[in-house]
Amino acid sequence: MSENVKRLVVLGAAESGVGAAVLGKQQGWDVFVSDGGAIKPKFVATLEQHGIAYESGTHSIDKITTATCIIKSPGISEKTAIMKVVRSSGIEVCSEIEFGYRYKGDSKIIAITGSNGKSTTTMLTYATLKEAGYDVALVGNIGFSFAAQIATKPAEWYVMEVSSFQLDDIHTFRPYVAVLLNITPDHLDRYDNKFENYVASKFNITRNQQSTDYFIVNKDDKAIQQYLTNHSILTTTIFFTMSDNISDNDGGFIQDDNMRIRLEGDTMNMSIHDLALRGKHNQYNSMAAGISARIAGIRKEKIRETFGRFRGMEHRLEYVATIRGVDFINDSKATNVNSVWFALESMEKPTILIVGGQDKGNDYSEILDLVKQKVKAIICLGVDNKPIFDAFETVVDTIIETGSATEAVHAAYACAENGDVVLLAPGCASFDRFENYEDRGVQFKNAVKSL
Repeated sequence: MSENVKRLVVLGAAESGVGAAVLGKQQGWDVFVSDGGAIKPKFVATLEQHGIAYESGTHSIDKITTATCIIKSPGISEKTAIMKVVRSSGIEVCSEIEFGYRYKGDSKIIAITGSNGKSTTTMLTYATLKEAGYDVALVGNIGFSFAAQIATKPAEWYVMEVSSFQLDDIHTFRPYVAVLLNITPDHLDRYDNKFENYVASKFNITRNQQSTDYFIVNKDDKAIQQYLTNHSILTTTIFFTMSDNISDNDGGFIQDDNMRIRLEGDTMNMSIHDLALRGKHNQYNSMAAGISARIAGIRKEKIRETFGRFRGMEHRLEYVATIRGVDFINDSKATNVNSVWFALESMEKPTILIVGGQDKGNDYSEILDLVKQKVKAIICLGVDNKPIFDAFETVVDTIIETGSATEAVHAAYACAENGDVVLLAPGCASFDRFENYEDRGVQFKNAVKSL
């Protein structure tokens, strides 16, 4: 290999890793992909199609440590043996979004992060730009590789969902618009169980922004406000809030059941009752998406039109069916307790809650009041349901353990009466019984449709 050829090693051969490998190959890097587990056939096919060397089931230290740059999959913990070797080697490590950013050209990025709501906000923002006729791509943590998009079909705009893991290894990544929706404890095992480390990771989204960029941020979030009190943000900061205490400034706020979005003195109004997405949490999401769209130059009429018909994404408060007066809602993407809080907050009918899975040390006390107010029965869907019984057995009379999505749906339906809602909002990871949250949601929907 020539000394002038840069060597790129990619750890992890899933969507983001393979996308980065394809872009690296296109840009003249010598590329090697290493995955400690099995690689899915579709990704093997992509690697072989592009003539990219790879290994699976092992990490060859001698091959990995010859890299000029190493791209780490977001799913790989710093605590793994391979990452300890990589960090001690002194080789540059970057995330896939960082690598993609270096080849994005003159395109603009709207990057959206937060503990909850980022997928919905990303989809809504993307839909608004797309319906306005923009050359826009949907990328990032939502399941589409930013790097692969740049390599195969570059766009003028990228609307990107980003996780804290993706932000951990950025160096120059600089979105034109950065959105921070909220911060609640999640993934703390990856941050030495320190909430402040997780908060700092989320704020990495502003790390390289300049005064000509925009930071759209939730004024009502306590963790965000505490961080802003102690740190300076160089970019143009625009707040959104449920109150009208920013009504004289640019931003988004709710006033008299109207969502108002103000930018450069020009205000867009839309009744919250005209929003297709229901619930207070979706008013936050809509304000963030609306401000982003206005910064991108989208007309107010087009924003109102899109917001009035956008129905959300699969597995996120997704309406499935109404059977004999009982509504079934799929919120399988609710994988932490705070997501369950948002889901319950938006329920307007007596609720049978299907909850449980691979527990991440959940503190259910934060949803106790909502459970008391709205939940008439709990259906457990996890292998170990003791934490759920411990949390709710004194406030909910009916708690039932089930062993599958079908059992859970049948048990919930048996508990329900005309006018009730059955809500799948597990508050846990899915891996104890399902491949992922999508598989859990699909099984739930299939069970509902077979009633």
